Parts: sequence; C-alpha cells; structure tokens
Amino acid sequence: MVGIRQILCPVDRSETSARALDYALMLAGWYRAAVTAFEVIWVNVPPVSATSQPVLSPKQLEAFADDLQRFVDAKAPADAVVHTKIGHGPVVRAIRQEARELHADLIVMGTHGQGGFERFLLGSVTEKILRTVTCPVLTIPPAAPDVPTVSTPFQSILCAIDFSPASLRALEYALLLAEESGKRLTLLHVFDWDEDRLVHDDRATREIRQEHRAAILVRLRALAPADVREWCDCREMTAIGRPHEQVVLAAAGEKADLIVMGAHGRRASTLLLGSTTNQVVRHATCPVLTIRT
Repeated sequence: MVGIRQILCPVDRSETSARALDYALMLAGWYRAAVTAFEVIWVNVPPVSATSQPVLSPKQLEAFADDLQRFVDAKAPADAVVHTKIGHGPVVRAIRQEARELHADLIVMGTHGQGGFERFLLGSVTEKILRTVTCPVLTIPPAAPDVPTVSTPFQSILCAIDFSPASLRALEYALLLAEESGKRLTLLHVFDWDEDRLVHDDRATREIRQEHRAAILVRLRALAPADVREWCDCREMTAIGRPHEQVVLAAAGEKADLIVMGAHGRRASTLLLGSTTNQVVRHATCPVLTIRT
C-alpha cells in the first residue's frame, strides 16, 4: 500500500486551490491520512532585516486565519483530520520548509489560479516545488474532472516509462495505486523520432524501428508482475512524437484520471524535468503525480 499519512495542500482560497483541496481530502479519506491546508502570507514589502518577516497586525492575522478555517470547513467532511496553518515569506521556501517539518508524504497543489495564486503558476512555484521537494507531488490542473464520487480514487492510470530510475520509481507508485483502486493501468513509452523521420525513412530504417518497438513492448510487459493482470487491465503502448504531447494524447485516449511519471530522464529527449514533465503538468487535463528520485 502507498504510505500516505501526511498530505500538504498549499491553498489561497481560489477556485483552483479549492479543487486541489478536494483531491487532498479525497485521498486523505482513502488512506486515512491527515491534511494540512497551508496558506502563505507574502507581503511584497522588504523586511526590516534579512531575518525578519513583514508584520501584519494581530487583528489582520486573526482575520486571515479565520478566513482560511472557513474555507477548509466548507470542504472538509466531519470525520476528516484537517489542520490549517499559515506560513510567511517567499512562497516556495515556505512550502518546502513546511513539507520538511510535516514530513509530508504527498503535496497536492493546483497549477493555475488567480490573484495571489498566480505565484503557483507553472514555471514559478510549481516548477520549483517539483524540482526541489523529495516527496511525490500531485498537481491538479484547472481542467481536471471533479473528485471521483466512486469509492476508489483513480480507476484509469497512465504511467509514462523511459526506463530511467525515476520512471521505474514512478512505476512502483503506479502499480501500488492500480492494485488498490485501479481498473486499468497503461504503460507508455514514447519514441522521439519526429526530428529525423523524414531524413531516415527508408525501408531498412522502418524495419529497425519496428523491431525496436516490438522489443520495447516486451520490456514494458515484463515490468508488470504477472499478478497485476489478475486484478487490473494492464496495457502496453508506444507512441512516436514529442514525449509530452504523446503522453497527454494517450492519457486522453485512455480516459486516464491520473498520469504518473518520474521527474528525471536519461537524456534531453526523454522525460526530463523542465521539458516533458513540466509540459505534461502544464497541458494535462487530469491530475499528474510526479515522483522525484
């Protein structure tokens, strides 16, 4: 079973963070975990010294805390274990620090928002969190479906595989999630052959590539233990093109409600953080679970 006991959910009370909180609460119910709804106060005024924090009045802090609590209470079921906490200072640093102090097993956060949550736009906070925290991060895009009402969290899971250590670690999570709740697990490997396809499109090259594709499918099948197929529809797929585009397309085609992928790859054309992983998180229409090694 995936070991999730503490979930950190950065919020700002926007619609996007509300949806992220919905997912955090759903997973907390499934894993009997605690959720910490964490909002950062960042007054864009230089502090008096390098170690001091911008100061709000006690009344302002109390109002801020009350608003956060009301935001959480409107979402949380009666039996949920939900804590609220306020952080101070630069958003990324505050989230990283809270994740360490909480010993968070999972961070759940939105990828877009309004107002103050613009700091959470991919390329800013989200990208830096994905790069620097050690625990898995579940990103919830604006187009993500509503939280499943069924008793199991994710029933169709797509796991992107480039055979790097990070993607194999991601596969471990995908297998555990599929065992617990999934009805379908799709393993996808993308060949980034677009750039030289027109230059090398002779018959011999096509045959070599077809043999390579067949070999990759054999490797993908070998990754899933035999017992997986007893409780899950396990599929293997390959695609040709830009990796991030093909991952998003495959997820849509498979009606995946979760993409699982590693945060690092072996080379620039595979699943490197800052390229494929970032782009998948940016363009996916379902939640993306990023596993970093």
